[in-house]
Amino acid sequence: MSTSLSTPAGPGARRTSPDPVARPAHDGRRSERMRAWATRAPLLPALLFLIAVTQLPFVATLVISLFDWNSLDPDERAFTGLANYASVFTDPALSESVITTVLLTASVVVASVVLGLLLALLLDRTFFGRGMVRTLLITPFLLVPVSAALLWKHALYNPEYGLFNGALTWAAGLFGIDSPAQPDWISEMPLLAVEAALVWQWTPFMMLILLAGLQSRPAEMLEAARLDGAGAWQIFRYLTLPHLRRYLELGVLLGSVYIVQNFDAVFTITSGGLGTANLPYTIYQTFYQAHEYGLASAAGVVVVIGTIVVATFALRVVSSLFREEATRA
Repeated sequence: MSTSLSTPAGPGARRTSPDPVARPAHDGRRSERMRAWATRAPLLPALLFLIAVTQLPFVATLVISLFDWNSLDPDERAFTGLANYASVFTDPALSESVITTVLLTASVVVASVVLGLLLALLLDRTFFGRGMVRTLLITPFLLVPVSAALLWKHALYNPEYGLFNGALTWAAGLFGIDSPAQPDWISEMPLLAVEAALVWQWTPFMMLILLAGLQSRPAEMLEAARLDGAGAWQIFRYLTLPHLRRYLELGVLLGSVYIVQNFDAVFTITSGGLGTANLPYTIYQTFYQAHEYGLASAAGVVVVIGTIVVATFALRVVSSLFREEATRA
């Protein structure tokens, strides 16, 4: 005699069947995920390449910064922890280069923003030849940094045939002075010489950002202010400057990110001498001349972290600008 383990389906038995609503919803989510991966798949090789050329070297730099490693004596490599980072902030040469970097960056950014604002206000007006003037003003920013530094070093600063001393000689001749002073601009004012070259090159960048901000002002607001009797200074102070606040912040932050890493002007014009060695140039000296790989890597990590902090604020400003434009549209 056999016993059946199956339960016959009676009239009151409950049968479970797939939910006809849940299955299409599940299939829809699955197809949506597949479409999302299909759109991201072409970007994966670029992402892997970016990680390989940026993140892996940075991780290697982090590891090297924890070692006392001189390439002239590679067998004596030893783990030192955060000692190299302590040296970055206590070593006199590195500390002086940090101060020089801050002074150089702050002075160049402030001067570039002020001059860029003046030029942007000029180009915001309508006059004959405005397109040509705008093109000429943008040109310095398009030059290769080393070429711009060489131009200032030899064509302008040279004490024998430079344009600055030639202009002094010409001006002195107008007043009857036969032998005017011919200063050596680089040796007498080295940091100012580097700053002037950088200001000349970065002013067009600030001008473009601020000009974009000026041209995004609502025309109705300006017309209403003029009808109410507001003068040019009042419009600039109470309407233009508040409107340009985000653009000024963006110019300062982006300028700081780029100028704090500047190496070309210091290397080309002064070779880091006469108190002009900023942190990137000091890292170069520490790595390639002193062969202190660990200390140079620690200083490089400090620069990268500082740059990331500034870049984070810059990205937030850019995002807020996009949100404001989207809201206005």
